[in-house]
Amino acid sequence: MGAAYFYHLTRRPLEDTLTMLLGKAMEAGWRVAVRGPDLARLAWLDEKLWLGPEDGFLPHGLAGSDHDAEQPVLLTSGAATNGATCVMTIDGAEITAAEVDALDRVCILFDGNDPEALTVARGQWKALKDAGASAQYWSEESGRWEKKAET
Repeated sequence: MGAAYFYHLTRRPLEDTLTMLLGKAMEAGWRVAVRGPDLARLAWLDEKLWLGPEDGFLPHGLAGSDHDAEQPVLLTSGAATNGATCVMTIDGAEITAAEVDALDRVCILFDGNDPEALTVARGQWKALKDAGASAQYWSEESGRWEKKAET
């Protein structure tokens, strides 16, 4: 049974936090799907990950190639086709309580400076909590990540 970790971004950009979380997931031995609703945004993120520092390179691919199943990190707008045990959602991508239960970890990253993103994240928190899923809320407002709530 997995857990959903909500990351309220207020200080660092998405690509920095995502890179940090992907590194931790890879250290844990997890295959990851990064799910977002916008293909152009995923392509932008793909480019950001490719241009990262050499010592922090994260092997990944954008969904739609013949090698999706082999990717340790797959950027996708749909289902994980790479055997992911961790799903990270961005930009309000949907996640269900059944997925949370079936995975090792779900990370929901949302922009704390965007009122619409806050509303979506609050709705996701409530839906997962009401469905009995385990969830944690993490904030970086103090300058470092701190757990602020847990269900």
